[in-house]
Amino acid sequence: MALIGNREYYKGIGDINFEGKDSSNPLAFKFYDPNLVVAGKTLREHFKFAVAYWHSFCGQGTDPFGLPTQSFLWDSSKDPLQAAKDKADAAFEFITKMGFEYFCFHDFDLIQEGSTMLESEKRLLYISDYISEKQKKSGVKVLWGTANCFANPIYMNGAATNPEFNILARAGAQVKLALDTTIALNGENYVFWGGREGYMSLLNTDMKRELDHLGQFLTISRDYARSQGFKGTFFIEPKPMEPTKHQYDFDTATAIGFLKEYGLEKDFKINIEVNHATLAQHTFQHELTVAASSGMLGSIDANRGDYQNGWDTDQFPNNLYETTEAMLVFLQSGGLQGGGVNFDAKIRRNSTDIDDIFHAHIGGADNFARAIINADKILSSSKYLELFENRYKTFDSGKGKEFENGKLNLKDLYDIALKSKDYKLTSGKQEMFENILNQFI
Repeated sequence: MALIGNREYYKGIGDINFEGKDSSNPLAFKFYDPNLVVAGKTLREHFKFAVAYWHSFCGQGTDPFGLPTQSFLWDSSKDPLQAAKDKADAAFEFITKMGFEYFCFHDFDLIQEGSTMLESEKRLLYISDYISEKQKKSGVKVLWGTANCFANPIYMNGAATNPEFNILARAGAQVKLALDTTIALNGENYVFWGGREGYMSLLNTDMKRELDHLGQFLTISRDYARSQGFKGTFFIEPKPMEPTKHQYDFDTATAIGFLKEYGLEKDFKINIEVNHATLAQHTFQHELTVAASSGMLGSIDANRGDYQNGWDTDQFPNNLYETTEAMLVFLQSGGLQGGGVNFDAKIRRNSTDIDDIFHAHIGGADNFARAIINADKILSSSKYLELFENRYKTFDSGKGKEFENGKLNLKDLYDIALKSKDYKLTSGKQEMFENILNQFI
């Protein structure tokens, strides 16, 4: 791969290729063969793997209790314009060496925020032009962009749900610039994550009014983007809490209900993060199923949490059992609508070598590849689907089918129950289902 910059940041590391499960090369894919066809699509088409700009090139190993542990070459310049260019050079070198085709970003991941909105706009225009040239040379695309309307102290009481109108207006200006940047970089989608759109206490919160403001904010954001020619999908990314006590996009079901309440469901889908699902006391596969059931499975943030910790640890995915169950939902629902699989994950605080980021992404891609291969075999070569469908066979004909088709009323059910003598207990065969998964994993 030709160098997409003036300096090599990942020296000694070449292109990451597929070498198969028997390879002993730690810098090679063991299961992720981008050209392998599974269920009618290549793995590249299924996943559209994307690198998270904020973790991979902005993260420095901080945690809630400690200062940075990671210092990389692209962080050395004090000039914000040069620093942004260095970071972009490093990002495109990494993405192309990985063989991925996409990245995702927040607005001020790309370049340091200015002291005024006009200065921020100038900086974003500057770095957008620079990144556009790199995109032309490399073919790397933007899966989605978003605005960081949660880190700046002015958003301590929320952005679109802030009780101060001037703060809401400022958030609107920032989202406009983020949309402009996404469009300029030919971004395929746009994400809204309400990091501080929620409350710490209901004693001082008018929830109905704040939700109305959020609905209106998303509506005018959509309308602006469409007026600028943006044809992509908008995503809501649910999360239950942290940084706020209770966020308004608590989980997938809550987000879908909100979108339907404000008439946004035709333009918006759901971007599901694994770690956010578990923080909401759900599983990843549960959240995927809820979204798929409503035709709103849009995109995935691929990571995991530490199940002994109660916060969002954003670790790279490696739970094959969990991901295989998720890929069963993925394949049966026809895949993602507009989005892809973005590694919203960060290397650990004590991972300080330049190659650690490669190992992390290789492992994440291999985990998803192995899981979808397993899931496809389960669906095509086992009795999984037969067992699954048999659980509902009494609704496939007769009175059960009439009920599904809306042809029975409550009195009809009463009459049928009076005549029925068959109330046998039917096993759910859970252990057999679990054994099928274990057989293929």
